Amino acid sequence: MGENHTACTLAVAVAFVIGMAWSLSAQAQPYPTKPIRMLVAVPPGGPADTLARLVAPKLAEGLGQTVVIDNRPGANGNIAYETAARAAPDGYTFVLAAAGVAINPSLYREVRFDPVKDFAAITQGISVPNILIVHPSVPATSVKELIALGKTRPVNFASAGNGSSGHLAVEQFKIVSGMPLAHIPYKGGGPALAEVMGGQVQSMFSLALVAIPQVKAGKVRALAITSGKRSRVAPDLPTVAELGFPGFEVIGWFGWLAPARTPESIVTRLNGDIVKVLRSAETQDRLIALGCEPVGNVSREFAAFVSTERDKWAAVIKQAGIKLD
Repeated sequence: MGENHTACTLAVAVAFVIGMAWSLSAQAQPYPTKPIRMLVAVPPGGPADTLARLVAPKLAEGLGQTVVIDNRPGANGNIAYETAARAAPDGYTFVLAAAGVAINPSLYREVRFDPVKDFAAITQGISVPNILIVHPSVPATSVKELIALGKTRPVNFASAGNGSSGHLAVEQFKIVSGMPLAHIPYKGGGPALAEVMGGQVQSMFSLALVAIPQVKAGKVRALAITSGKRSRVAPDLPTVAELGFPGFEVIGWFGWLAPARTPESIVTRLNGDIVKVLRSAETQDRLIALGCEPVGNVSREFAAFVSTERDKWAAVIKQAGIKLD
């Protein structure tokens, strides 16, 4: 009886040790062990999708796993953001988000995510400044002259649509300059820019990556850029801020967010591998040529930036009285 009891106790102890060892081994399994899904909040084409397809193959090399791009357009990105916010916080689903992730909760009546509480920031990928452009027939060769002109007769501003970065730039410019202006929203940046090039509308804040080729071709005149400091995208172009409007900054931006509660070790791993890709000379040259400013910051900096963007645009949207259904 004593021998049987001892044998039974020994067997239980061995099983316990084996179980613990297996559990510890499973926990210690290095991340990642299966393919990763990168949600992209826009359809194929455009700066966000281009960034995703530049980064994904090299990120896959660094992680040793396939990175699958999953385009989830719709509702100004809200579909992708809600999907990411509800995903398991295990590092196998994250989203390449646009600036709308911070803006949309103030813009739309029903948004089922919080840009700060529901995500763990990984890193900002790029910033895409807007350029203030006018049709060549507009008798203004500087921001000062444009404002003076606007105070003598109405100046129309096109945008890619209500809630776009170009629209928000118009609203902020209206607030800081005191310039009377009319906002004309279009269904996309392409149609809006075409109207400015055709002279049907006098001005707009256009994303640099689409405006620069038209500026070089002489189809529109560039007056200023909306980045906080001069950009490598257009180094000779003054910022709106330096022309008498300190603090003026309106950029489109894209960055990676994981679901909240994703382990810090996984966020750190993703940050390191993505930033490494962003800082390579090949990636930098390609992005700058496209009119994008590469960033690649640490997680806490990107988290603080998202929070600042949320608060900043909430105030502008409230003052402008913008609300979308």
